[in-house]
Amino acid sequence: MAEPRTKARHTARHEDKDLLRSRRPDEPDFTDMDPWRVLRIQGEIVEGFEALHRIGPAVSVFGSARLREGSPYFDKAEETGRLLGEAGLVVISGGGPGIMEAANRGAHKTDSLSVGCGIKLPHEKGPNPFQDISLEFRYFFVRKLMFVKYSVGYVIFPGGFGTLDELFESLTLIQTGKVEHFPIMLVGRDYWGPLLGWIKETLRGGGFIGEDDLELLKLVDEPAEVVEHIVAHCRVHGYL
Repeated sequence: MAEPRTKARHTARHEDKDLLRSRRPDEPDFTDMDPWRVLRIQGEIVEGFEALHRIGPAVSVFGSARLREGSPYFDKAEETGRLLGEAGLVVISGGGPGIMEAANRGAHKTDSLSVGCGIKLPHEKGPNPFQDISLEFRYFFVRKLMFVKYSVGYVIFPGGFGTLDELFESLTLIQTGKVEHFPIMLVGRDYWGPLLGWIKETLRGGGFIGEDDLELLKLVDEPAEVVEHIVAHCRVHGYL
């Protein structure tokens, strides 16, 4: 089992909200505050790069924080994390409970690293305990940068707005050529099937996306399918 390597904690308020909100005319000029935030953002990026730049090929696993142990998707996420770890891949999650905890727990049972990239939110309880490297960010966009930069694949379980955000951002980055194409695996035909039907019929049918854009996604039900596809991709591209 890999030994714990890095622990990073912040105790700031909701920095994204402060950064992104518009200011009233009677408030201090932005030059008194916002430019200094650039240094804090820079520090978060440097901290993330320093902690993760040597972890090796990694797969990010996303999904709902609300799904608990006993849910079929929780169990599948844990098995997926374990199988990815046994295949020699690092597992990165959002560091919280639910699907994130399940993926980290599975990877933590192997010799591969289990990584959490958490976000400081008022209602979050903190990181799950199954992480060898644990980071916690103030800014969503810095956290999302870490997922994209260090991943050779995304595995996306059922989830809410945050999960959908990660899904569609990754699709946009691949579609526009901002990142190299990596596998995006959707786990759960019952959950994702209706969304894929809408994408096919409404988006592709109306000409809003290209004919080949649906090929960016692969819909599966079982962890073994996830790992088989990602491992094949990694071997073709020299990651394994």
